[in-house]
Amino acid sequence: MAPFAQLLADSRQALYRQDDVAARRMAKQVLAVAPTSTTANELAGLANYSLGKWADASKHLTVVYQRSQEASWLPVLMDCARARKRWMEVDQLWTDLRELSPGADMMAEGRIVYAGSLADRGKLADAITLLDRSVKREKRPRAYDIRTWYALADLYERAGNVPKARALFLQVAKIAPEAYDAAERASSLT
Repeated sequence: MAPFAQLLADSRQALYRQDDVAARRMAKQVLAVAPTSTTANELAGLANYSLGKWADASKHLTVVYQRSQEASWLPVLMDCARARKRWMEVDQLWTDLRELSPGADMMAEGRIVYAGSLADRGKLADAITLLDRSVKREKRPRAYDIRTWYALADLYERAGNVPKARALFLQVAKIAPEAYDAAERASSLT
């Protein structure tokens, strides 16, 4: 295997092991020689994202998105912009995502990030409305439905609506007890 191919494979393995520092280091070695490598940018971006290095994550993942045009990168880029309080960028990425009209799961991810950014800006009512409109009480909820319920419960808690927050946290805990801390959060609400 060529040295760069091996570095990329090792970087990917490091990400799987959650050794983000090693993954980033190896991806950067490839980027030093091949700065346009989509794979190296993806690995560097994901490692930086996991490390909370939002500007670097955004830089690398923007390269990946520009090359791939895959809507799945937009919620991640929105989250990077949100962490840096770049509200106009979050708004534009949300608009871009809606215009692409990807599958329900990607729209849910984007909606959750966008609602979080609205809440961060002090627009809790708008954030709650955005998620509440999309909530479906289905007998067989999908993973993104459960994530939406959890995010909405968090927003209700932040807004001081304890009964609604508790009810949604309990709903999440019943369906996905291992996936979230919803049971603990529900029991902590008084």
